[in-house]
Formats: sequence, C-alpha cells, structure tokens
Amino acid sequence: MQIVFSRKGFDSAAGGGPSPIVGGRPLSLPIPAGAASRTSYDALGLGEHAQRASHGRIAGGDMCHHDPMFLEDKDRGGTCLFGQCGAAQTHLVNRGVGVGDVFVFFGLFREEASGEPHHRIFGFMEVADIVDVRAAALPELVAVGHPHALAPHGNNDVVYRGPGATARTAPNSLRLTVAGGPPSLWQRPSWLQRGGLSYHDRADRWLPGKRLRSVARGQEFVADICKRQAPRDWLASVIAAITAS
Repeated sequence: MQIVFSRKGFDSAAGGGPSPIVGGRPLSLPIPAGAASRTSYDALGLGEHAQRASHGRIAGGDMCHHDPMFLEDKDRGGTCLFGQCGAAQTHLVNRGVGVGDVFVFFGLFREEASGEPHHRIFGFMEVADIVDVRAAALPELVAVGHPHALAPHGNNDVVYRGPGATARTAPNSLRLTVAGGPPSLWQRPSWLQRGGLSYHDRADRWLPGKRLRSVARGQEFVADICKRQAPRDWLASVIAAITAS
C-alpha cells in the first residue's frame, strides 16, 4: 500500500496566495484553468474567496481547473475524481501507484484567526479505478465537467476515481506545518522517515524533533508503507478527521 501526499490548490505561484479557512472549514481554491474548463469560481461558490486570495487578479467569472473534484452521491457516498498527466503522472506510474492506494490532498491555507500561511491536509481519495483518458469513453466524466475529460492533457493523461471526501473542519491533526512555520517545515508523523518519501531523499531535509523540510515544488510525493501498521493507523486517523461532521 502507498500513501500519496498530493499538493493541490492555490499557492504563491498558482493563484497568488493561500486558500482560506472560513467558519472553521478549509476551502481549497482550484488553480486557474487553461482552455479545458467549463467551471468558474462563481459556479463553485468560491468567487469572492478567489478574488481576495489572488489580490484581485482572479475574478469570480474566471474559469478554474476543478480538480480534484469531489462529488456527493446519496447511494454511493462521496466520490473523488482526480486527473493527472505529464511528469507527475509518470512519477506515479514509476512508483507503482494504483488501485488500493490513497491520495492525501494538502495545500497552502491561511489560518482564519491569525492569517498564518501553512500546509494543511484537506481531503483524501482511495483509488478504486484508473481511467485512461485517451482510451476510454468518458460520458460520466464529461457530464460533470471534469477538465481531463473535456480535453486530453497529453499521452499519459488519466483520471483516478474512488471514495473520497473533503474536510468540514480544520483541526490541528490535519495541519502539516509546525507551529510558527514556515509552511514548508512539517511536523512529520514518526513512521515517516528518510528514504520513505519520494523527492525527499536529501539528509538535510530530515531534521531533529520529527521535522521535515518539504520540497518547494512538486505535486505528488509517494510513501510506500508496505505492511506497516503505524502508517495505516495514522491514515485512519486522518480520514476520520476529514470525515468528522
């Protein structure tokens, strides 16, 4: 089994600032879209938040890359659709990410009271199947307007699909950044050690006090947890925190 720490949403480069926490709930702002989108920030109820976070550079009527996409279904529960392509998807393939693995989505957020920017987990998805966008019929994905179904993003373009949800609250247990920051300095779980997270092999990233200096760029960081129980317990607690009402 593998846990993928997947960076998504606004930051200083994509969007211009952290996503907000509003009324205790983290609202991950999708990055601005290219041509393959039919979803605006206003359509998601995020127009004012996107405009504020981008310091006015993005308007509510601008299109966004609505991905990962979380859908609620009264019969099947929450479903996540997440598209990936290019070098990031090649990395996932090379690491063997597939059915049964879990994406833990995190991003840059601003504390509601203090305004402190920090990295926070805001959602998850357990992979149930992987759709090759170029090879498969995609009527269900087109119907919901998933951007990877509307226009292929390259030869290795796929959509991961499976049970998933976003957090309704912002507990400290879902915060990655150490108190006082900076955002890239994480309080890592004890099971996560050097050699166990892709793109983080350098010794100087693994600091005393169970701290990790995460890489500045990159989307998908893969932790192969094999059959160890400690990371499974950690993941279960993360999912419980995300799904708590």
